[in-house]
Amino acid sequence: MRTATGLVLENPRRLQQRSFELPQVGPTDGILRIEACGLCGTDHEQYTGHIRSAHCFVPGHEVVGVVEELGDHASERWGVSVGQRVAVEVFQSCRDCEQCKAGIYRRCETNGMATMVGFVDADKPPGLGGGYATHLYLGPDSMLLAVPDGLDAVTATLFNPLGAGIRWAAELPETAVGDVVAILGPGIRGLCAAMAAKEAGASFVMLTGLGDRDAERLSIASQFGVDLVVDVAEEEPGRALRRVLGRKADVVVDVTAKAPAALAQAVNLARPGGTIVLAGTRGGTTETPGFDPDHIVYKELRLIGALGVDVGAYRKALDMLVLNRYPFGELPRTVAGFDDLERLIQIMAGERPGIPPVHGVFVPDSTQS
Repeated sequence: MRTATGLVLENPRRLQQRSFELPQVGPTDGILRIEACGLCGTDHEQYTGHIRSAHCFVPGHEVVGVVEELGDHASERWGVSVGQRVAVEVFQSCRDCEQCKAGIYRRCETNGMATMVGFVDADKPPGLGGGYATHLYLGPDSMLLAVPDGLDAVTATLFNPLGAGIRWAAELPETAVGDVVAILGPGIRGLCAAMAAKEAGASFVMLTGLGDRDAERLSIASQFGVDLVVDVAEEEPGRALRRVLGRKADVVVDVTAKAPAALAQAVNLARPGGTIVLAGTRGGTTETPGFDPDHIVYKELRLIGALGVDVGAYRKALDMLVLNRYPFGELPRTVAGFDDLERLIQIMAGERPGIPPVHGVFVPDSTQS
């Protein structure tokens, strides 16, 4: 019997290591040997219980690895082969329902949120549904992307946040040449969104952060196309933008985690007729200090919710990483293995002293901290 190891989030703040039996692979499925899994705000929001689940699960959704076993039909369906390095998309697709046929597989009628990578019930065999593990089970509805040659696994995990930045800050708001774009939140997705906005033709990009925890991120922001950084602990972002440009933003992208005041900041920053993208989940909070929905009406704002990414943005992200025009490979990052991953997540969540890394990555065989 072949086994795999995974970390299961049994309850908020309770990660437990488990052994899983690797299933026999049939014609339509496969097994991935995980090389790296990137971390983001969702990871620590799951850990603390801000994002809850009715079942235990192996977290981790920014997965890169090598295909270890593969059925014949799966190989044809996914266009990959054994031994190939691939990136795993968060959402799965049946390929047959109306939503999938329309290319909106995030709303797949068979899958959707229930089977997204990093949220699958660990008590239902094979249980290996997330990136905090040595292996990931690839079911028939999995979505895989070939990683270009020469791109290492750790850097390749950026396919996910960079794909998000491209979709959220360029494609969804239809960012145009000359636009002024404000990005709220300087995490890895914020930096990626800034780069994507600049690549789309934005003439000016502002990025906000908060205090010492975000200082390092703001200090490197200019390398990713940012023209102005604002510490919201020192200056209100709308006032800062008016001071520098004398105007408001055409596009505002909110990629903050556990920052309920950001929505009010976004509404204030947007010009009349502007666009606001609310990207990612907010953990169900109902607290939005300073937010007055009437201002959306007065300013005739376009408000867009963005749940995830799609294959087009992911492919653009991988192509951009290969071009190496931005220093993604040199990002300040912390790599953690099984023994020190929980400590890293606690730092990211603000529940343990320390400054969170710009880029956190889980590597199963890592002994680094």
